[in-house]
Amino acid sequence: MNYNKMTVRDVQLSGKKVLLRCDFNVPQDKTTGEITSDKRIVAALPTIRYLLDNGAAVIACSHLGKPKGTWKESLTLAPVAKRLTELLGMDVLFAKDIIGEDAKTKAAALQPGQLLLLENLRFDPREEKNDPEFAKELASMAELYVSDAFGTVHRAHASTAGVAAYLPAYAGLLIEKELSVMGKALEDPKRPFVAILGGAKVSDKIGVINNLLEKADTIIIGGGMAYTFVKAQGGEIGTSLLEADKMDYALEMIQKAKDRGVKLLLPIDTMAGDQFAADVVVVAGDGDGAFRRDAHGFHTFHGFQLVDVEIADGDGIRFVDFLIAEAIDVRGGGIVGATEHGGHLSGERIAHGVAEQEGAGDERRANHDGDACGYEHALGFSHEFQSDGPHG
Repeated sequence: MNYNKMTVRDVQLSGKKVLLRCDFNVPQDKTTGEITSDKRIVAALPTIRYLLDNGAAVIACSHLGKPKGTWKESLTLAPVAKRLTELLGMDVLFAKDIIGEDAKTKAAALQPGQLLLLENLRFDPREEKNDPEFAKELASMAELYVSDAFGTVHRAHASTAGVAAYLPAYAGLLIEKELSVMGKALEDPKRPFVAILGGAKVSDKIGVINNLLEKADTIIIGGGMAYTFVKAQGGEIGTSLLEADKMDYALEMIQKAKDRGVKLLLPIDTMAGDQFAADVVVVAGDGDGAFRRDAHGFHTFHGFQLVDVEIADGDGIRFVDFLIAEAIDVRGGGIVGATEHGGHLSGERIAHGVAEQEGAGDERRANHDGDACGYEHALGFSHEFQSDGPHG
């Protein structure tokens, strides 16, 4: 597979205005809004410095959180601009809008060697819809486009895909590095090679699953995407996430794994909740995967929960512990469990296992995508990990 892309090294930058898509989706303290880890900001610095040092005027943009197209003060990128100022040792300009008067005025006046950060892209609903007019307005402020947000390049949004229709596009140094790491890992993985996939949708990882079935020894599937696999095999999933149009694909992948001798593991122990919320009433499945009926009136759903799926405490998680401990190469994509509401065991146990794996010696490798990065920071061992996959 050819991972070579045109990068910032391949273009004349002096005097050019560059629209730089970064990933500043940083974890924050819910009470104070303070950035709890600047790892993603630091990861963008080599590209930012390269552009500035080579005479470009840089207009950086990113999303933060999930504002769903509305303004949310708690998700402003102002704290990111402040942190960039500290890290770069220079004044970083901040626009209070995205393609409005403030952004366009500051972009027009921007000089070579200066950096401007636009407000949260996802404050505008047109960003995630890849609206052509929104993309065109973004692109109008620059002469070149540089993509350096590896965690979001798989999403067809205005700032990741749409702008490339209006500007010459290049990869940043972070994407260059990540593609190199990922390419080597997938072309020549150390074995046993274990892949862990989570997240909400099977459709987001169709290509990933197909590719990994050609390379991995074991694939562990958790998170909301596991429901589609469960339902396809006749399981009951209550009101959980389901992509009904992907059930045939799920069965195809299960059969393909069997044919190739790849272990494809789905949850066998679960936790169930009465709603998807922080104050959810949680009921654990017992050892054989069946729900216990209790005072809250939960019924048996053949081992699968109502709103969230987890590999919970029991034989399932112990088996996963063993597989991770034995693996030489571990690759992860997506979060396992509803970690945004806390108190869920499987994601934490898996993250701990992979962190221990990363610290086990030079012959062992553990890499994961950016979605899991914030969760691992919250658990206090994110320094053990290297991000090498999409999220966001």
